[in-house]
Amino acid sequence: MDALKLLALDEEDLGVVSAHVQDAVFKVAGILYDARRHQFSLVINRFAWEKAEGKRRSFERRRAVLLFKCVTAVRSLGFDRAEMEAVLDLLALRFSVKGDGPEGTVELVLAGDALIALDVECIEAQLADTGGAWETAFKPRHPEGA
Repeated sequence: MDALKLLALDEEDLGVVSAHVQDAVFKVAGILYDARRHQFSLVINRFAWEKAEGKRRSFERRRAVLLFKCVTAVRSLGFDRAEMEAVLDLLALRFSVKGDGPEGTVELVLAGDALIALDVECIEAQLADTGGAWETAFKPRHPEGA
């Protein structure tokens, strides 16, 4: 298996990671914040965009972990954290710098106007496929101009 492993240390890197997690789905149960270790992780089923080009019928999803380090606080909006089986769609990652940086806020933009905001000392994110890949007939679609 050709497992994807990416590291983001700045906004440009974060944009690359964002492209690879676009349309990932995850359960609320897959959200974990370890305040003592300043780490936030998310277990996702990502759509393998890098394998979709030119294909028309068969696509792939892969199990992966998205990890952020140097996280000082986590906030969420637009979904109930108690509904552990609820499935959320990850659309993009954004970063807003605070002052002169490198601290700021990483936003995990979710479908339905939901959001997870991570206050970070700096950008330090990792994306790694962890195993399981499976075929899907459904390719996420986005409206033109979105």
